[in-house]
Amino acid sequence: MSFQLVIAEKPSVARSIAAVIGATEKQNGYWQGSGYLVSWCIGHLVSFAEAGQYDEKYCKWKYEDLPILPQPWQFIVPDEKKQQFEIVRSLLNHPDVDSVTAATDAGREGELIFRFVYQMAGCTKTVKRLWISSMEDAAIREGFANLRPDSDYDALYQSALCRAKADWLVGINATRLFSVLYHKTLTVGRVQTPTLKMLVDRDAKILRFQKEKYYTVGIQSGSLKADSGRIADAETANSLKEKCTGANAVCTSIRREKKAEQPPKLYDLTTLQREANRLFGFTAKQTLDYAQQLYEKKLLTYPRTDSQYLTEDMGQTAQHLVSDLLGLLPFAQGLALTAEVGRILNSKKVSDHHAIIPTSEFVKQGFTGLAESECKLMSLVCAKLLCAIAAPHEYETVTAVFSCAGNEFTAKGKTVLVPGWKEIDQRFHSTMKADGEEEAESLNTLPELAEGQSFRVTSTVSEHFTSPPKAYTEDTLLSAMERAGTEDMPEDKVNCSAGAREGGLGHAERKGLGTPATRAAILEKLVQMGFVQRKGKQLVPTKDGINLAVVLPESLTSPALTAEWENRLTEIAKGSADPDEFMAEIEAQVRQLVKTYSCISADKQNLFQSERVIIGKCPRCGENVYEGKKNFYCGNRGCQFVMWKNDRFFEQRKKAFTPKIAAALLKNGKAKVKGLYSEKTGKTYDATVLLSDTGGKYVNYRVERKE
Repeated sequence: MSFQLVIAEKPSVARSIAAVIGATEKQNGYWQGSGYLVSWCIGHLVSFAEAGQYDEKYCKWKYEDLPILPQPWQFIVPDEKKQQFEIVRSLLNHPDVDSVTAATDAGREGELIFRFVYQMAGCTKTVKRLWISSMEDAAIREGFANLRPDSDYDALYQSALCRAKADWLVGINATRLFSVLYHKTLTVGRVQTPTLKMLVDRDAKILRFQKEKYYTVGIQSGSLKADSGRIADAETANSLKEKCTGANAVCTSIRREKKAEQPPKLYDLTTLQREANRLFGFTAKQTLDYAQQLYEKKLLTYPRTDSQYLTEDMGQTAQHLVSDLLGLLPFAQGLALTAEVGRILNSKKVSDHHAIIPTSEFVKQGFTGLAESECKLMSLVCAKLLCAIAAPHEYETVTAVFSCAGNEFTAKGKTVLVPGWKEIDQRFHSTMKADGEEEAESLNTLPELAEGQSFRVTSTVSEHFTSPPKAYTEDTLLSAMERAGTEDMPEDKVNCSAGAREGGLGHAERKGLGTPATRAAILEKLVQMGFVQRKGKQLVPTKDGINLAVVLPESLTSPALTAEWENRLTEIAKGSADPDEFMAEIEAQVRQLVKTYSCISADKQNLFQSERVIIGKCPRCGENVYEGKKNFYCGNRGCQFVMWKNDRFFEQRKKAFTPKIAAALLKNGKAKVKGLYSEKTGKTYDATVLLSDTGGKYVNYRVERKE
């Protein structure tokens, strides 16, 4: 019997696919049935080898061993993934398997994951590609009915491979180079480093900001209020106030304008992450994780998309979806909505996957069984769909100008004519518990006015200050990452192959820092490495982060490098650029980087050294005692005073030797310590511990008395 082998990216996806195509028999590492075998990767089953695998000398970081330029490239299977790889390899090479279907995530990274496994397994069998945007049963069936030769995606794979190799070369060599020079592990990355630089630049602007005081004068008559422009000094402002108080103000002009605010677009991953951060405080990673969970539950379409439109053949699907949601969503009850679905349909603006929308499965299931975070995200996506197909928000603005005491004053008003999509948006916001959500827009309605009309007014002076630039939040940083370097990128997609287009190599992916799918991980890594810290919703660079951005060359911190690479990678995906030529240029850049930064000045070598924390004064020589990783030590090199954190006295009593205890011992020669353990009784007790220093190699301690 012959089988068709299907390889998914994750076990959960494999399970969903297997259920649809009839592979219902669970085996060790795969599903079987109806002529199919369905197995899975666990993310990247195969990875690039570590540097030490090429040569043992690379296990140690030394400047003289740089640059590291693998030739040929080697691959490994991580130990924790070897079992599943062997299962997949065995299936790929099984004589009863006559064809293979690549069902990893439909994008550039998914293509890379499959190809690495296929090649390392030594398989040569025919491969077809499954390309789907939803895990719903109908979408899976349709995908299997329209499998395409995987060779259609060769250019996409070459682009993905070049990107991965270039990231490895720059990351390994730049990280080792600057870590060796500055005696501290400094992780450098093609995307994360320019992102860090953006945070550092914003922080510098905030620190340099000098607030300026200014004044405004307001006039009032009944409900009518109007304000002057900015006035630099208090004397001028007070003088104007005195002139206006009790005087007449004359309406000199009235301007009325009817305006329309068009409905928002549907969500791509970045806009979903931004709004979830702004409304709920979700990090970009949390939003991606929640969205992935909902996708695997068949409730949400594929989240890693850069498109905000649906394809033109989805009009009827969208129409039915909207009708069903009106009855399902609490905030949509009683809403009169004429769906203008055509506004969200544009096949030309869909690259690899269409915009994020709920599925018909969600309509059936609703919010039953979902966690609060998942409910919030689903509600957000549903609300966006309803807003996107609703009528424009129409309103009229009124701008009235008054003359008083020889000065102009302006009053502005707004009247809503047609609520449109904003009614849905306001309904949604009123039902959601949002963190730090912006206040609802206030409407100022002006009284009936006519030119030449006169009013007797009172007057007031208000004091104001200019505001500094705001620190980045994940919302604003994701937006800045998306826009970064766009001036360096061509906008056209002409002659882009189907595989490249479907792999997300349209203008949306090529611009900016990273891709919608990778930006969340980049932010998390910056935090993890200690270069960025979260303060509430704000992302702020640390001292090490600031120093790193300052010492690195512009070629590593500028978005221009990423923009240039993305352009070349796009050309490779089109088949109009040579992958070997691209890699040769990357290697040349790496060689030049190592050659340029061979040494640094002595004063800069201590730039990343941790600031020493003073615990107290040394009882032997009076110098400062500092906290180290394993001890508390005297700063005088000639003095041998040291208190070890793992001292037997504290370990026997199962008590951590904390800086607080150490500080008390140094200051008073004794410290009150709670929760000491007694080996005799098996109980804990409180006691006063004495520092008993005899001047020898080791410091002693003893219990003075139990409390």
